[in-house]
Amino acid sequence: MTLTLGFSPCPNDTFIFDAMVHGKVDTEGLEFSYYLADIEELNRKAFTGKPDITKISSFAYAFAARNYMILNSGSALGFNNGPLLVSKGEINTASLATARIAIPGRYTTANMLFSIAWPEAVNKKEYLFSEIEDAVLRGEADAGLIIHESRFTYEKKGLRKIADMGEFWEKLSGLPIVLGMIVINRRIPSETTLAVNRVIQRSVEFALRDPAASQGFVSENAREMGRDVMRKHIELYVNKFTVNLGQEGRKAVTELYRIAAGKGIIPVLPQQIFPEIQFN
Repeated sequence: MTLTLGFSPCPNDTFIFDAMVHGKVDTEGLEFSYYLADIEELNRKAFTGKPDITKISSFAYAFAARNYMILNSGSALGFNNGPLLVSKGEINTASLATARIAIPGRYTTANMLFSIAWPEAVNKKEYLFSEIEDAVLRGEADAGLIIHESRFTYEKKGLRKIADMGEFWEKLSGLPIVLGMIVINRRIPSETTLAVNRVIQRSVEFALRDPAASQGFVSENAREMGRDVMRKHIELYVNKFTVNLGQEGRKAVTELYRIAAGKGIIPVLPQQIFPEIQFN
């Protein structure tokens, strides 16, 4: 069986999926026709319900949940790795209600967390995540939500941190921040879903055991990124929750959706959002 698989060109995703898409681990007879896209494009593709397996922002999942379930492996959760709100000069957080905010996409987790923290801030404009720093520097936006490798470069560009959305979430919940997840279409048979989860976990574990094995694939898709930034990116976003959500990871997911639904930011989700997968 061949399944379509979408993920981003970011180092954490290429690191995670390299082994399974290039046959370095047992895929249990499954083949993967993969494509790479920016996270917001992946989100929008998921809304069509067509991809079999895809990376998706936690915010976007709330609008695609009727077609997808969250796999136990491959997700991006963790502590101290959330989106940052940055500005060029001094800015008072009380003024964010009227400030021009650059966001990396309407359905990104960054926007979801910002909406929970500052629901009154509605003057937002969408940018490709890699263009947000420059938009703030040019004065097109008063502040910007940065994600991915931008958190390693904003200070060198003369920007300052206003707020850490990860710290906000951790203080609010005491749980890891849920940035992105790997989901599988509900039309896929349950036995295949279980096999896909095993393959992804196997691929993550392979990459963690032998990081050099994925270097070529990671570098190929992050051409303008220095090796040190790639390494930091992977270390920040690939962790025990990527291998296995576990009970703590699932609790973080359900709590995020409970809070967001309570504030009217997302619709109420289907009762079952996880396949019946046993934890290791």
